[in-house]
Amino acid sequence: MTRWGILATGGIAAAFAKDLRLVPDADLVAVGSRSRDAASRFADRHGIPRAYGSWRELAADDDLDVVYVATPHVAHHDAAMTCLTAGRAVLVEKPITLDRTTAAELIDTARARGLFLMEGMWMRCHPLIRRMVEMIADGAIGRITSVRADFGLAGPFPPEHRLRDRALGGGALLDLGVYPIHLAHLLLGAPATVQSWASLSPEGVDENTGLLFGYDSGAVATMSCGLVGPTGQTAAVTGTHGRIELPAPFFVPRHLTLHRAEAAAEPERIPVEFPGTGFQFEAAEVQRCLAAGLPESPLVPHATTLELMGLLDEIRARIGVTYP
Repeated sequence: MTRWGILATGGIAAAFAKDLRLVPDADLVAVGSRSRDAASRFADRHGIPRAYGSWRELAADDDLDVVYVATPHVAHHDAAMTCLTAGRAVLVEKPITLDRTTAAELIDTARARGLFLMEGMWMRCHPLIRRMVEMIADGAIGRITSVRADFGLAGPFPPEHRLRDRALGGGALLDLGVYPIHLAHLLLGAPATVQSWASLSPEGVDENTGLLFGYDSGAVATMSCGLVGPTGQTAAVTGTHGRIELPAPFFVPRHLTLHRAEAAAEPERIPVEFPGTGFQFEAAEVQRCLAAGLPESPLVPHATTLELMGLLDEIRARIGVTYP
């Protein structure tokens, strides 16, 4: 049995708690918040036996095998570091921190203490995304020539909303754009060239962002993210012999469609049925790694996390988004 704690009590924490019930041998035993009342209410709603009124109290619970950090991402570094220094394995909601430097601090601390640490990029653990990667590796669409993905929300979001709050690491890029970027990286690796453009909100965070990556293979990736309009939240991967389409939301799909280049080939719809939201797949991967004594997941390795955080730093510098 893997004994879990959750740090934070917001919407993502609630969705994770519900999905954790779907994971064999997972036991959610504790929750921590900066407010004991909030922790107690969350514990009551989700049937959690222990509620703590501080991060430090949760991290000090020796009955925990791993803690899921579900705070807004501006607090990821401090929350995860509190758990790591107390000797807890940690799963941190994406993005792992606000920049590569602080991400490296967490990874270095985990490695020095021999503790498991993983960024919670659930898309990379999703069974259909993993199936797609295998299909492409087996030549289903030939050599990849392009990746396209978008993730935009309708809004409008008031100035005080966390997505527009610069002090909370707001903006579309870190909250939404990480999904298209991770998809491109998963399939094509690090780009050789990066182009980006964004319109900024009055608060100084990106509210409509476009990205173009170029690769030495000749492939391109075109991506967008935004807070000013509801995009289709779909993705497509085109190769020399066909393409794969992912429906909305492309980062946690319920099916994919394979289109082969042959004129007579009918589109092939490949579904996957699962209950819940999809957080159970990353939780199961964490448990698999802990059982195997692994310090990191091969699905979301530390090197990938650092490479992506460096790429996000580069994009933010180009579009002019900085955080206090």
